This record gives sequence, C-alpha cells and structure tokens, in this order.
Amino acid sequence: MDGRAHTAAPRTEGLRERKKRQTRQHISDVATGLFLERGFDAVTIAEIADVADVSVNTVYNYFPAKEDLFFDRQDEQVNRLSRAIEGREVGESAAHAVLRALRTSLEEGTADGLDPGFRRFMEVIKESTALSARILTMQELICQAVGRTLREETGADEDDPLPMLIASQLSWVSSVVVNGVLRLVAAGGEPEEVARTVLGTLDTVESLLGERTLNYAVKNTP
Repeated sequence: MDGRAHTAAPRTEGLRERKKRQTRQHISDVATGLFLERGFDAVTIAEIADVADVSVNTVYNYFPAKEDLFFDRQDEQVNRLSRAIEGREVGESAAHAVLRALRTSLEEGTADGLDPGFRRFMEVIKESTALSARILTMQELICQAVGRTLREETGADEDDPLPMLIASQLSWVSSVVVNGVLRLVAAGGEPEEVARTVLGTLDTVESLLGERTLNYAVKNTP
C-alpha cells in the first residue's frame, strides 16, 4: 500500500538487489494505482502484470498473495511495536515504550491513516472482505511478534505465559489507536482533529493497564 515515502536503499546494495527492489516497487505502485481506481476485488493479478509489463510469475515471486500487493508494508507494520520495545530507554518498560511510540506517531502526524490521502485506501479496504480479514491477521501477527520480543528481552522460559499475556495487552492498545484513527478518517475527520481525539483515547487506555503490565520488562542496562 502506497501513500508514503519509499524505503531508502541500503548503502551496500548491489546492482542485482537494486533491480529487484525497483521491480518490486514498480509492481507495487502499479497495483496500488489499479486498486485505488477500481477497487481491490475488481483487479486481477494478470492485469497488474500486464500494466507493469512483467509476467504473472514475476508478480507472485515478489507478492505470494494478492493482499500482499495492497499491504506491501506488512512486515514493517507487524514489527513496529517490537522495534519500539527493543529500542526502549534505560529505566523504561516495554509498555511505556509502546505507549511513547504510539503517542509520538499521533503528535507528529505519522500514524497510519493520518495522511489526508488515506481516505481512499480505507474505502478500498471496507469494500473488500479479503482486505478486512488480512487486517485481523496482521493484528495477530503483531501480538505474536511482541510476545517473541518480550520473551527474548526478559529471558523468560518457553512455558512462561506472561510474555504473551503482556503482548496481548500491548497489541490491543495498538489496535485501539490504529482502528480509532482509521474509523475517524473514514468518517471524514481532519488529521489534526483525529490525532487529538485518539490521543485522548490513548490516555484512557493507559489508565486501564495494570501496574504489572506497565512495569514489565524494564530495561536495566544500555
């Protein structure tokens, strides 16, 4: 899904890797344009391949499922909370790192959905059962990723249920923020107004979290 700045190429990227990245981005851009123009379900992989001037097999090599073309930033989105936890400051817990990251994204206007051009993306998602289902899948993947990160960060045993229990709460907090932004944007809310409203919701959500959750996985060393 487009509507954002493209990821910069690694400095050590070779010619082959650069061509592959450019081909992937080209296919994604073509697919995005078709989806926004005609809707997700109305566009076929064959049409995307034809407009992108590549083979159908090439499309599938880069994007195993049609939904991957729309959510082309899925890996980044799935691992966002984990990266916030891994990068937390000394003395900061996992929950406070996640809350800080979510609050910053709202205050700086970088949260998914706050881009004024995102409204059409939401319309396409609402029109497609497959895309709506993928969002639910992504939320589960986020939870699993956070659980793995918390287990690694705390050294918890594999049979310790606490990392996944905390992960479930943190992924819920994130989903409240994301769904709140998307719902308000889809209803016609202006980005600044939406951000203020969801920031208030985030404060309420934080007040509902228990001390054990808020103080779990405090970082003790740099």
